Amino acid sequence: MRFCYASAARSVYRSLFILLSLVALAASAQAEWKVLSTESEPGRSGFEHRHVIVEDAAAGQRVAVDVAVFSAKSTALRVIDNPDGQSLGAVMKRENCVCGVNGGYFDREFKPIGLRVADGTTFSPLRRARLITGILLQSDRGIDVVRVSEFSRTKKIIAAVQSGPFLVEGNKRIRGLNDAQLARRTFAGIATNDRAFLGFCSDVSLAQLANILATAPVAADSKIRRAMNLDGGSSSAFWFAREDGSAFSISGRKPVRDFVGVVPK
Repeated sequence: MRFCYASAARSVYRSLFILLSLVALAASAQAEWKVLSTESEPGRSGFEHRHVIVEDAAAGQRVAVDVAVFSAKSTALRVIDNPDGQSLGAVMKRENCVCGVNGGYFDREFKPIGLRVADGTTFSPLRRARLITGILLQSDRGIDVVRVSEFSRTKKIIAAVQSGPFLVEGNKRIRGLNDAQLARRTFAGIATNDRAFLGFCSDVSLAQLANILATAPVAADSKIRRAMNLDGGSSSAFWFAREDGSAFSISGRKPVRDFVGVVPK
């Protein structure tokens, strides 16, 4: 009988521990992030770089978000293959881009994972996998973010990079994202008022990043309609050409297979 009581007690404690862990994860994912400060600087052709500091006071966590904001219709997306492993800054200057980030995932053989389209030519095919559920693309209608299930080959696609997971949908965070692993993150998305953006965030989980993008005004007065994650961690990099010709740059920590850049039309 004593064994049964002990076994039952262990079962109760185990269930209680799991419940408390789930509650803690839910609280973290729903944490309220407040903007502490925002700095803005112009780039060429109406581009804007925003450096935003946000804080989750309850968790004592403060992170920096850098976002390049631009028109989704009067700019052009460039997906630039990088088989030689050059740096983001060097490639952005060479291609005369105003802003750029690292692109999608790649394997150990340095081959891209998922769809890649550059200058209308596909150099890596579409893949269906749980993680890479989004596509950042440029069509004749402008820059957009779509789900893989929505992607149509009948449209004329000029540039595209498949990555993921989705972070924001309809101004709301995606639920169920990983909240345990903190890392540098790179992301892309579209917002209201004809805005699109590329961005970088210091160490956060995917769930935290989704919550930040859905609730904090990192894209000024525009609400984020859709956002997706790009390759993160040591791949993450961000570059922005200031109006005066200098550049704001956050370097990646390893070579990556491709970049996403934006130029004026």
